[in-house]
Amino acid sequence: MFGCPSYGKNGACPPSVPSIAECREFFSEYEHIAVIHIPQKLDDPEDREEWGREINAGLLRAERAVFLSENHKAFLLFMDECRVCEDCPGTRIECKNPRLSRPCPEGLGVDVFATVRKLGFPIEVLADYEQTMNRYSFLMVE
Repeated sequence: MFGCPSYGKNGACPPSVPSIAECREFFSEYEHIAVIHIPQKLDDPEDREEWGREINAGLLRAERAVFLSENHKAFLLFMDECRVCEDCPGTRIECKNPRLSRPCPEGLGVDVFATVRKLGFPIEVLADYEQTMNRYSFLMVE
């Protein structure tokens, strides 16, 4: 929907996410948010899915480390759509890895461009694959 190819095809993407009101309530439960900047230039656009899968796996390890350091309420938002599984069934109910699956900030209504610009991070719409992507993940901690 509205240009997103993952709409309705990924269990961690809309419409399989909470409403905006529920997202606001969810975010209010966290006091600290670490913004993780992930710059990357890929020579081949076809490498993006595998690169995203590897980055998200590393981000999940970081979330677990934060959790195990006495932060029982740590939650990560992926920098891209959830790519935990290569063949997502498309709904949250059918998710094969609900403990690892995470939404991206945009899926929960976050304006990533405005948020990171306020913090002084670089971000722009890219015209081609010759440019470096500036991707962002958010790690929230109570």
